[in-house]
This record gives sequence, structure tokens and C-alpha cells, in this order.
Amino acid sequence: MTIAPDNWMPASDELAGKTILVTGATGGIGRAVSLACAAAGAEVLLQGRDDAALEALHDEIATLSGNTPGIVPLDLNVQEPTIYDTLRDELEAADTQLDGLIHNASVLGERRALAQTSPHSWNEVIQVNLNAQFLLTRSLMPRLEAAPSASVVLTSSGVGRKGKAYWGAYAVSKFATEGFMQVLADELGATSRIRVNSLNPGAVNTKMRRAAYPGEAPYSNPAPEALSHHWVYLMSDASRHLHGQALSAQG
Repeated sequence: MTIAPDNWMPASDELAGKTILVTGATGGIGRAVSLACAAAGAEVLLQGRDDAALEALHDEIATLSGNTPGIVPLDLNVQEPTIYDTLRDELEAADTQLDGLIHNASVLGERRALAQTSPHSWNEVIQVNLNAQFLLTRSLMPRLEAAPSASVVLTSSGVGRKGKAYWGAYAVSKFATEGFMQVLADELGATSRIRVNSLNPGAVNTKMRRAAYPGEAPYSNPAPEALSHHWVYLMSDASRHLHGQALSAQG
């Protein structure tokens, strides 16, 4: 299922008054989505583990949009639940409602047969791509419930909807992401103001895609900026009718 209506583009105030947390904000899709949400009027909270990259993106957004984003220096490879609870407590202390949560951060891991995948690589991929999504969503649920209409988007992948050889832990983590979305959406149902969807970006010219397909002509795929409006749409009130859907940004 595709997302935004044909030719839909966000207004400059599409997300005005909304606070949106983007994980993996400093590169590729996360960077493009962070910039697009800020350009649409949102206050963006930028999660990453590279302080210099976070500060550079912070300054760029402040210059381009006039909005001052927040910085969330959080390593999603850490399994300790208390670090996610600390973020929730900080938002609560500042009386910050969370209108949107975009789970974008992912690591590729080893592209090899499952039988040859190292336990270290497997554990890292599952932690960052799946466990951190659970821990962060679980901790931030009260802040999402405080918003009048919150949206959670989990970034999926084509290999998380149809298994493909040699995609190992990455594919498994994305299948689990789809399952996490479905279970959470069904639990929330009609009793919550939070809507939950997954989004498969398709082939995009990012560092991860180039690493996965080193022989592919990179410019044969769209840039992240060409697709970022789909995430903005899912954060906007225009998408209130979408819940529990496995969506695709390209066809």
C-alpha cells in the first residue's frame, strides 16, 4: 500500500506545534526526514550517537527553518532499559508531549548466509533494529499518549516482507519490525489516539544501500530527499485514517 496521495506536498506549517523524535537522524533517510519535518514546522528531536554530526544537523536545521531542534545523544546498541526511561523522564519534566516517533535507525550487519553469521553481528543488528525500537516505544508511550493525535512509524524493508538469501539478521529484524507494528497497532486499536504504521522506503541512494549493493549505480535510485514527504505525511493529521498498515514509499 502506498502512502501520500499523488502530488501531495506538505505546507510550511503542516507539522506546526508538533514534536517529533527521529532515530538515526544524522544520515541518509533520517537526515532527510529530520530536515523535512523541521521545514514543515515541527520541533524535531534528533537521536544519534555521533555528537559532532548531531550538532552539525542541529545548526543546519536552525539556520534553514528557524526552529531549534533538540539533540538526543543515545546509543541504541545499549540494552539497558533505564537509558530509555531517562529520556522519557526528561521529556516529562519539560512537559513535552510527543506527537511523532520515527524509528529510522538501522544497521546492516553481515551480508552472508545465516550459518556463517557471527553471533556478535547478529546481536548488534537485532539490538539496534528491533530491541531498541521496543525499548524506546515502551518508555515513550506516556509521552505519545499525552498528544492529541500521535503517530509512530517503523522503517521496514522489502527483505522484511519477503525473505531473501544472505540478508541474515537484517531481514529477520525487519520481519520482526513488521510483527511489532502489527501487534502494537492491534493492542492500541480504537482505544488510543496513537496510530502505528510501517514504511518500506524501497531502493534509496543511501550509504547503507551502497554498502549492500556495491555494484549498483547509486544514482539509479532516488535520493532520500525525494521521498521524505511520505514520513511528513504520516506525521501529519492528514494521515489519521492510516493505522496498522504496511506501507511503501515507492509503488
